[in-house]
Amino acid sequence: MKLYLVPTPIGNLDDITLRAIKVLQQVDAILAEDTRTSGVLLRHLNISKPLHSYHIFNEHQTVQRLVDQLKGGKTLALVSDAGTPGISDPGFLLVRECIRHAIPVECLPGPTAFVPALVNSGLPADRFTFEGFLPHKKGRQTRLAELADEERTMVLYESPHRLLKTLQQLADVLSPDRPASVSRELTKLFEETVRGPLSELIAYFAEKTPKGELVICVQGKAPEKGKGRKERGGRADEADEDE
Repeated sequence: MKLYLVPTPIGNLDDITLRAIKVLQQVDAILAEDTRTSGVLLRHLNISKPLHSYHIFNEHQTVQRLVDQLKGGKTLALVSDAGTPGISDPGFLLVRECIRHAIPVECLPGPTAFVPALVNSGLPADRFTFEGFLPHKKGRQTRLAELADEERTMVLYESPHRLLKTLQQLADVLSPDRPASVSRELTKLFEETVRGPLSELIAYFAEKTPKGELVICVQGKAPEKGKGRKERGGRADEADEDE
């Protein structure tokens, strides 16, 4: 009885870990966001296991059934189309219910799109906030307004047809001169990261329509003069007192 959360490659199928392969070979069944996409990976790995659909449109209806299977002794693996389940993908509801019913949950380390995009952006990565996808309509302007005073590097996911709109809105709220990057096709043959002020990224992608899921990284607001030093000094003083 156990639920495994198994990260899958975000592009290059060779990025699967040896441990992930071992788990997928041993579980009773695999829960997949899109069984067709996961089927390609399983065939690549020569793994034949029952594959069941688990996605954002059916998770509320299927969670209790899956919990019952797990309580009955089944061992299941949850995978997303790409990356780590639960990161802007279904998974939270099932994990929460498993914890509530004392069902063991284990998340394997592995691929996720925002980490290579952030590290490759050239922006500060010691402190950052992951925003995932911005709301499409309701709450979008509120979320953007909240980011105006964010001092940490901001990481967002976006689809190709919304990229220009999002970049323009970020420029309006933050500043056209704010340093940023856009990464696409990560780990694939035509991987690309474009860096520069938001205004330059807008001009670039106005001429070149991107493909695939995108990761946007935006530098945070510069801290008010003296604020950062004071905060860091305060923490240092507290650490000295503890010692």
